[in-house]
Amino acid sequence: MNESRARAAVTGTAVVAVAAAVTAAVYLVADHHTPDYATSLFGQTGQDSVRLKAQLGTGLLALALVQLALALWMYRRLPGLSRSDRTPRAVSRTHRLVGVVAFALSIPIAVHCILTYGIEMSTSRTAAHSIAGCFFYGAFAAKVLVVRSRSLHRWVLPVMGGLLVATVAVLWYTAAWWFFTSQ
Repeated sequence: MNESRARAAVTGTAVVAVAAAVTAAVYLVADHHTPDYATSLFGQTGQDSVRLKAQLGTGLLALALVQLALALWMYRRLPGLSRSDRTPRAVSRTHRLVGVVAFALSIPIAVHCILTYGIEMSTSRTAAHSIAGCFFYGAFAAKVLVVRSRSLHRWVLPVMGGLLVATVAVLWYTAAWWFFTSQ
């Protein structure tokens, strides 16, 4: 095994280990927390907090889709762009900024979910939502490491980004979509 492959293997192992550790840590915190169904989200309680979470989650999904479009632009995969078109520098800066805003928006949603519900495994929908919520933060930590790595294959970063967008979509579908369609 040559040096670059060895470095990629070590980095890949570290990325997977960090992702697993963060996912497990979020799961354990949520699982060992006693749910408090009266927890407030920005002053909203009960059904109003669920509605607000669904709206915030929809905003998060919109930001994730913007992230996807910006990433496709950076990788010159947007329909209508030729491979020779240069990507403006503002696209990558905007991608980073939208990512920070999306992550920041996810935090009050996650904190409210953890404090109010903890890990909920009573139905397949709530189990999928709980697991995806924990996985989101592990995948995010992994993507941050992958962005900083120069030793991994070039395909790893877009796969990690796509995984994050897909996880946000699962979270939205199992919570916000469910809320909006069950009313």
